[in-house]
Amino acid sequence: MAVFTPVSNDDARTLLDQYDIGELVSLRGITAGIENTNYFLTTTQGEYVLTLFEVLTHEQLPFYIELMHYLAKQGLPIPQPQSLKGMDQRITTFHNKPTSIVTRLEGGYEPEPSPEHCRLAGATLARTHLAAADFTLQQPNLRGLEWWQKTAPTLLEFLTPAQQQLLTQVLNEQQGFANSAVYAALPKGPSHCDLFRDNVLFAGTYDTPVMGGFIDFYFAGCDRWLFDVAVSVNDWCIHRPTGSLQHDTLSAWLEGYHQVRPFTDAERDAWPTMLQAAALRFWISRLNDFYRPRPAQTLKPHDPKHFERILTERRTQPIPALP
Repeated sequence: MAVFTPVSNDDARTLLDQYDIGELVSLRGITAGIENTNYFLTTTQGEYVLTLFEVLTHEQLPFYIELMHYLAKQGLPIPQPQSLKGMDQRITTFHNKPTSIVTRLEGGYEPEPSPEHCRLAGATLARTHLAAADFTLQQPNLRGLEWWQKTAPTLLEFLTPAQQQLLTQVLNEQQGFANSAVYAALPKGPSHCDLFRDNVLFAGTYDTPVMGGFIDFYFAGCDRWLFDVAVSVNDWCIHRPTGSLQHDTLSAWLEGYHQVRPFTDAERDAWPTMLQAAALRFWISRLNDFYRPRPAQTLKPHDPKHFERILTERRTQPIPALP
């Protein structure tokens, strides 16, 4: 999330005329992230998040918005997209950008999650996967293998020979993995695909956390559920300076997930390679954001070396087995 497109209080009042969610009380830009323009929006009826989509199109957005709507209706802790007045429609246009307003969940993100935070996150992701299994709209993970293959060649000029070799080799291995029988056997369905620790909110206390919910579904897509798990633990369950896995948080995260949706034998076979896939995806995207940034008022690209370290760790260190 970031602020690419300025929105004034008067702009917000004009936008709120399309909804039945009260009058404007306050508007505050959200500076974290790199993909969309986001504001905290307070009205006389509640707390919301206003998003103007800078990359996603009107044609792509229904998958994300309706998935959130579908999951929230099933009782999952997911932001609820708001409908326009008198319409079964949750996407509008504002400042020539596709726009939505969703409910703001309680809680905040935990920068140093404990095993109990990880257990809750894993269990909630498994619940989300199972609940989304019957969702009828289909859209691939737009930051999946096809995007990696398209984007990686444009980044080679910025890399050292050793980095070029690593990127090319892993990408080739992932192409072979995607064509394998093991990959074909992996359970799949709508996935968050970006469940970093700052996309999960917790209420309660540090010692007794309560799940607040999952946010920022705008990288979601239909993918192997194990990829979603791998993306998550590569952020939740690591020693940040080195990227190495922390076994206490990793064990809690995977057990929390496994107790809700047990892992399959194919997933156990694919686990080490999928952890590399998740690291590669974010190394490529961070390289792209760092070397080919888009202008924004408050944009702080993440250091791509972080996921290069994680990828190297996953290739050189033993990987604990799935439950």
